[in-house]
Amino acid sequence: MKYLKVIILFICLTLAGITISCERDDICPESTPTTPKMIIEFYDSANPENVKFVPQIRVQGVNNDAVLEGYNAANAQKLELPLRTDSTATQYRLHRDFSMNNNGTPDDPSDDFPNGNEDIVTIKYTTEQVFVSRACGYKTVFKNVSLTIEQDSNNWILSRQSVTDNQSVEDETTAHFYLFF
Repeated sequence: MKYLKVIILFICLTLAGITISCERDDICPESTPTTPKMIIEFYDSANPENVKFVPQIRVQGVNNDAVLEGYNAANAQKLELPLRTDSTATQYRLHRDFSMNNNGTPDDPSDDFPNGNEDIVTIKYTTEQVFVSRACGYKTVFKNVSLTIEQDSNNWILSRQSVTDNQSVEDETTAHFYLFF
């Protein structure tokens, strides 16, 4: 009987030790804000209070062959652009009225070329790491954000406006810049 009490006590202490040493699972909920994208809205340059859809816009990173998902010849009134966290600048090609001309040879994509009007925007910023939680880790926020439009003789983007002075990108709830065309 004495051995039975010792065995039961040993089992209880072992179970208590296991229970105490276990940690709850740290899973980052999908609803937790992560590194935000920059929001750009388009407006009519002739009537700046009116939002305007860009016809057949294609968005592609400079020196990047991949097209930003959702923006391959789409009609869009706003853009959600991811910014590079490993750099202090991100560049995008915003191609209006995009279509691909197959040059009369539909079976040979090597001689295809784009139709439309392309503008290049450069977004400069400083980054800051913000602790979210133990489960989610850190997110990057962008401070002192500026946007410039590379000027050429055929720009379709006529002007830009920051929503606030000393613009930052800390969330995806509102626009950060307005582009007028």
